[in-house]
Amino acid sequence: MEKTHLQARYRRIMAFFSRQLALFIYWEFILPRLGLRRLSRRNRSRRLQKAAAEFRQLAVQLGGVMIKVGQFLSARLDVLPAEITDELAGLQDEVPPEDFEAIKQLAERELEAPLEEKFAQFDPVPIAAASLGQVHRARLPIEVGENVSFRQVVVKIQRPYIEQLIEVDLAALRRVGGWLQRYEPIRKRVNIPALIEEFSETIRQEIDYYAEGQNAEKFALHFADQKRVHVPRVVWELTRRRVLTLEDVFAIKITDYDAISAAGIERSEVAEELLATYLKQIFEDGFFHADPHPGNLFVTPLNDKDDLPWQLTFVDFGMVGVVPNDLRAGLRELLIAVGTRDAKRMIRALQMMNVLLPGADLKLIEEAETQLFDRFGGMSMQDLRKISHAEMHQFARQFRQLMYEMPFQLPHNLLLLGRTVAILSGMCTGLDPDFNVWQQLEPYAQKLIASEATSNRSMWVDELSEMARVMLALPSQVSRVFELLERG
Repeated sequence: MEKTHLQARYRRIMAFFSRQLALFIYWEFILPRLGLRRLSRRNRSRRLQKAAAEFRQLAVQLGGVMIKVGQFLSARLDVLPAEITDELAGLQDEVPPEDFEAIKQLAERELEAPLEEKFAQFDPVPIAAASLGQVHRARLPIEVGENVSFRQVVVKIQRPYIEQLIEVDLAALRRVGGWLQRYEPIRKRVNIPALIEEFSETIRQEIDYYAEGQNAEKFALHFADQKRVHVPRVVWELTRRRVLTLEDVFAIKITDYDAISAAGIERSEVAEELLATYLKQIFEDGFFHADPHPGNLFVTPLNDKDDLPWQLTFVDFGMVGVVPNDLRAGLRELLIAVGTRDAKRMIRALQMMNVLLPGADLKLIEEAETQLFDRFGGMSMQDLRKISHAEMHQFARQFRQLMYEMPFQLPHNLLLLGRTVAILSGMCTGLDPDFNVWQQLEPYAQKLIASEATSNRSMWVDELSEMARVMLALPSQVSRVFELLERG
């Protein structure tokens, strides 16, 4: 790609963020100092929504990393106001398809042969076009199909020059991140440079299709004994770093509610299964599918109506998350606290995960969480929507100090997980408006408590044995003390 094109792209990104930063300084710093604070506050919501809409338009036009940035920002509920996150929440990774000749040339360079030699049939019209690549349907030749037991496949091919575009976008983001890091309300809640570096690493992994194939096989292995979850098989003979060939598993999109119902599938069961699979991924496997948008999840009707009428099918494992053991311990503590509605345990979990800012008022947070559990615990999303604004305002007034300080942060190692959970919540509610997360979390929390007790059993036995030894030795030790006292 020509250098002038890349430079123009960089300037366009920087011009957008420079303009938004200038507007922010004008409205939030200059006008209040001129005695116009009320004017600044009055139109703040409209300004934020407009800025988010303009970014969304820029992201769709440029594609590349910008769409991914918008998707990440939409989940930063801890840092960004609702006007921005709501506007970006619907940003889909859909852009106009690349010219087929350019895609074909790249695929043939990777496979070192014409597509006609590698595939019995190849559809030039993509079934999906995303910011980093696009997907085409194809049919395997008989000699390859004999090795993998299926012939219908999809071929994911990277967009030409995408690596150059990514580096330009990341260079712009690093510079903008340096500006944002100077603003204290953001700086104290998130480490912008660390966040951008983790984001950069995630994007680079996403364009390595060898790694994506390995992720798919690892995920499939974790669910090998669960027939309700399906993962497409990889055709390694026709997979390279920028070309990935997979079993064709496209079915009913998980947000096509009418089609799911028409297939005789209970949407509430799909929502329950979806949440159950993510509970397993996060709390048991420590490895999760981190991009659960509607284009990556399907409901597959099956012929076996009695035993297994449908499957939940996952695709696109370019973006996955790993939960380290120490973070998983904090998350388990958090889930148990929510499932048992234990505010003290919730505080401990937040501390373990480094979510609380230094100096946070733990007593006030515990009191607020206790009242939240008492008032809203057990409610479905439908019930929560019915809560009056007056009641929410009363809660905000009661804990106005906490609401003002907002002593919470989302560490960068929780970024992918936070985004995933936010998307997952919306999906479950869309499938079933009466979806009640408590009904899923409470039994799972009890399961974790039971496993925790079992795993700690040997420790308790050792402690009790030591206590018994001390108690048995105590009488003779007391006698010895009295004897020494008698001797002066």
